[in-house]
Amino acid sequence: MFAWMRDLNARERKTMSGCFGGWALDALDMQVYSFVIPTLLTVWGITKGQAGTLGTVTLLMSAVGGWVAGTLSDRYGRVRVLQWTILWFAFFTFLCGFAQDFGQLFLFRALQGVGFGGEWAAGAVLMGEVIRDKYRGRAVGIVQSGYAIGWGAAALLYTILFAVFPETLAWRILFWIGLAPALLVVWLRRHVEEPDIFLAQQAGRKPVGFSQLFVAFQPRYLPTTLKATLMITGAQGGVYCLITWMPTYLKMTKHLSTTSTGGYLLVHIFGAFCGFVAGALLSDGIGRKKTFLVSATGSILMILVYMFAPIDNTTVFLLGFPLGFFALMMFSPMGPFLSELYPTEVRATCQGFCYNAGRAAGAVFPALVGFLSERMALGTAIGLYAFGAYALMMLSLLALPETRGRSLNSIGTTDSAS
Repeated sequence: MFAWMRDLNARERKTMSGCFGGWALDALDMQVYSFVIPTLLTVWGITKGQAGTLGTVTLLMSAVGGWVAGTLSDRYGRVRVLQWTILWFAFFTFLCGFAQDFGQLFLFRALQGVGFGGEWAAGAVLMGEVIRDKYRGRAVGIVQSGYAIGWGAAALLYTILFAVFPETLAWRILFWIGLAPALLVVWLRRHVEEPDIFLAQQAGRKPVGFSQLFVAFQPRYLPTTLKATLMITGAQGGVYCLITWMPTYLKMTKHLSTTSTGGYLLVHIFGAFCGFVAGALLSDGIGRKKTFLVSATGSILMILVYMFAPIDNTTVFLLGFPLGFFALMMFSPMGPFLSELYPTEVRATCQGFCYNAGRAAGAVFPALVGFLSERMALGTAIGLYAFGAYALMMLSLLALPETRGRSLNSIGTTDSAS
């Protein structure tokens, strides 16, 4: 199943390793917040609506970060911008641990989001351009599985720190640990190089200017941009309903202890890791679109059972694996799929915009869940919005092409994605 990795050259392996680490540490920093929501609800006395807003603002600002970082990547290089964005989100994650009130945490979370979105924009394009066509889906998908590793690390740290320290201090330590990704930049500077296709394209073009920010809206790219953004909105909206609110749902609705919540989430995260790997292999095996559809269909079925069926906590524990498996599988093909829609000279800008604009629109869903849960059960609110998000994803996907096996060199500026 993984024999193809032996066929990768040294450059491909180093790029995979660097981006895998970036994804894992990105997830660690990003997912810390979901674990501290119950503490902020009790210690600071904020409402669930405010808690949802703190989750949403990071994702909204990630759209800005991804859009700008994509343009900067087209001008200064994928590797250089990847380093900048990692330093950015690590620093502002660290500052979140010093926040004294809702307003300060809102500001730090917003600035953290700029780097979070930018890291994906630079890293996904870097992977898409370095890995050869026949392995692109599998390689980028395996890198995406690093998100589950970082998420799992956040769950373990949450379980340990909240068992050792009072919760008034433990939540701050979780954020302070978020400075760790800055160490990855040292390794990236020494081992990861710019893609050849990018360097060749840069040699014969004028420097990218401010107008590059809006290239995704040019008539030849706009239809693809709109369809891809809607598809990603559904995917992001669905998964963020789950991963933002799952710790709170388990602790406050299912009345689990901190230790039990961490254990339940580790099963869910292990399912997500397996889903990432399965999605990576399927995207090259059956195609990007079919993998998306399998993932979205499975997610809808599992959410209906998990949130609406009268199941006991043992069943909740067991269903955490398939729920995580299907919900995160769809993100493995996402990077290669977007890379295969646009030509090299606009790839990072357009890909960064589509993914992060979709993330920004999807970011509204966790906030809506928070506000709706003040009027109905939290599980019902999660289920309703997640179902709607995945339905939007599936409808949008029907209007997009299959791109498996498409050579990046074959995509010209006048090509359409239809």
